[in-house]
Amino acid sequence: MTPSGPASAFAALHHRDEPILLPNAWDHASAVALAAQGFAAVGTTSLGVAAAVGLPDGTAATRDQTLQLALNLGTEDFLLSVDAEGGFSEDPCRVGEFARELSVVGAVGINLEDGNGEGGLGPVALHAAKIVAVKAAAPGLFVNARTDTHWLGDRRSPDLARDTMARLDAYQQAGADGVFVPGLTDPDQIGALVKSLDVPLNILYSPTGPTVARLGDLGVRRVSLGSLLYRRALGAAVEALTDIRAGRVPKGEAPSYDEVVALGHQRHGCARPNRISPPGPVSP
Repeated sequence: MTPSGPASAFAALHHRDEPILLPNAWDHASAVALAAQGFAAVGTTSLGVAAAVGLPDGTAATRDQTLQLALNLGTEDFLLSVDAEGGFSEDPCRVGEFARELSVVGAVGINLEDGNGEGGLGPVALHAAKIVAVKAAAPGLFVNARTDTHWLGDRRSPDLARDTMARLDAYQQAGADGVFVPGLTDPDQIGALVKSLDVPLNILYSPTGPTVARLGDLGVRRVSLGSLLYRRALGAAVEALTDIRAGRVPKGEAPSYDEVVALGHQRHGCARPNRISPPGPVSP
């Protein structure tokens, strides 16, 4: 089946001259606020979803919360890709069913990682089987297959590049629409990997790594922000609190109370502003 409509539009974003910059949200307000800055697509962050409800990330503990967030966001006017850890199951059929549920509620993409939740890498064949199951259950869903070789493995290993490529090749052969290598920041390695792939490469942005423009020059077609925005939001909240406690005016800016309230208006049948105005002083 050839994807059409939103699914096709999301896939097309990975084949432009410049990479798609994908901000990652953790709730309805953050997703709508990010999309309002002109982003056609928004992803979710499994760390943000898990931390918001007091559950550990990467342990298949947030299946219900992830599906509920997709339900909340799937009818919004932006394209939604969902970070689903390893699919919340080691059974490919159950992973496929979860992907089908995501597709039904409006998601157009899924991110699947091959870390095993115990600090190591899962079997290549198992992850490939999950990809096959997802494409069978939800053919139009864009599968971004993530390998954690650089995230969890020994970056000094002389076999790292070979092992990474072996996993990515298995995943693209299984039907992945794109592949993702978080933790890879070396420009030469990124450029070499792009030349070896048949599908778009996704790289996790790092403040100490290449810029988005540089990644685009290297051939990267998707740049994710992962949990960075969520962690920055937590940091900003703590910084504001410590400033107040010390008798200082909090630094930075924030949307007004009314602007945040407006983020939820569309869900209740009310008009929503096309964008959030530039943030003003911190409001109560």
